[in-house]
Amino acid sequence: MSLFSNYTNPFEFNSGSSRFTNLNILVPVLAILTVITVVIAKMGVMGFVITLSFLMLISLVYAIFQNPKIGIILLIVLGFFVTGIARYIPAPWGLSIDGLLVLLYVALFFKGFGNKLPWHKAKSSLTLLVSIWMGYIILQLGNPEAQSLEAWFYAMRGVALYQWLSIPLFFLLFNKQKDLNTFFVIWGILSILGTLKGIQQFQFGVDPFEQRWLDQGGAETHILFGKLRVFSFFSDAGQFGASQAQAGVVFGILALFKKGNIKLRAFFISVALFGFLGMLISGTRGAIAVPALGGIVFLILRKNLKILLLGAILGISVYVFFAHTNIGQNNAEIRRMRTAFDPNDASFQVRLANQKKLKGYLASRPFGGGVGATGNWGQRFTPHTFLANTATDSWYVMIWSDTGVIGLMYYLFMLFFILITGAYNVMFKIKDENLKIQITALTCGMAGIMMASYGNGVFGQMPTGILMYVSMVFMFNSPQIDARKRKASIQLH
Repeated sequence: MSLFSNYTNPFEFNSGSSRFTNLNILVPVLAILTVITVVIAKMGVMGFVITLSFLMLISLVYAIFQNPKIGIILLIVLGFFVTGIARYIPAPWGLSIDGLLVLLYVALFFKGFGNKLPWHKAKSSLTLLVSIWMGYIILQLGNPEAQSLEAWFYAMRGVALYQWLSIPLFFLLFNKQKDLNTFFVIWGILSILGTLKGIQQFQFGVDPFEQRWLDQGGAETHILFGKLRVFSFFSDAGQFGASQAQAGVVFGILALFKKGNIKLRAFFISVALFGFLGMLISGTRGAIAVPALGGIVFLILRKNLKILLLGAILGISVYVFFAHTNIGQNNAEIRRMRTAFDPNDASFQVRLANQKKLKGYLASRPFGGGVGATGNWGQRFTPHTFLANTATDSWYVMIWSDTGVIGLMYYLFMLFFILITGAYNVMFKIKDENLKIQITALTCGMAGIMMASYGNGVFGQMPTGILMYVSMVFMFNSPQIDARKRKASIQLH
């Protein structure tokens, strides 16, 4: 037998069908390369950037179709950067969240042809709650007080759509202990980056792009008495302060009870410290509500008298420090935080006055003035209306103004049902100690954000919104995770 009897010439096509297949690959590749070359030749550096961006986008879409969980991780990351990047490259970046969510559903649709997807995992009272809320927001299209379809479209995304689309995806794709661990690592890294960017603004000032944003109107709320309210790469200082306070609470609890892994505990401690530092330099008074209520909920969930007493002493000490002393009054950040404890504060009195005016206006409007009637969207699309020209300042006051007392009552019921479910699972259902601490941290973080949302419109904005949706799913899914862990432990032994 010849030594080369099994050798195949790589340049020789074995059949007509293989020749056709190779041509099918070769022709599109050559066509794409030709188009890329022409674009670069015509447009120079910009053509190269456009081409590179296009290729990266194609690669990303392919990766998501192969593994949709990549899209979930990207969704969390985008939540942190999607508003800040608009200061550097003006574009409707917020719509990238919409596009990614739709892409994930399209990827799952095609994946369903080859594999039966476990959609039953999304069957939950949480999914039902957010679906009812989304239904109510859709019915708001028929609200006789609503004056702008465009305002409804833009506003309803943060109010209901993102939540409604995200939660089933998380139940389906992001539902294991490993995913929860990954979530904390990603969140921690991004939170540290947020505070580092904030420190840069605090110590060295804003960059030219951020200065342009301040000059175009941002300075009205972010330069107070000549002092910058730090906003990092977040939408505003209020969102930055509340989000970093939430990270401080969540990772502080994780660090407090983490055993064994010294590196991971050091990471949790670092995130917590950076989080509280970010809260402090943001100059956001309402952010202090996050550790305040988060701490109270933590003490209740632990069911430990000693910890409860120590926590009560700490809480009272913090209150006395801010409300009844002048210690640190020379520090601008402490001085601003202290005003949150002053019931006679001028801005607080203005808020109360606005709420009184809204109460009179909404008394005869149980369904509100229509989604998007208030805030930025109201100013943009219906600037002549009463609601557009009355500051809400609060997430709940905005919900009340847009959807009426009926909408507000259901929305609060939904949030408290979610919070109580998480607390119940921690106190009575979860047996695994590590998982119990993780869900405790998420529940306390959510409680704090709920409280802070009275002072600022933080709940539905990014990244707080997406962090809340992931947290909600794990709070509901934790008994199943716990059961799987116990089953695996039994099988191991």
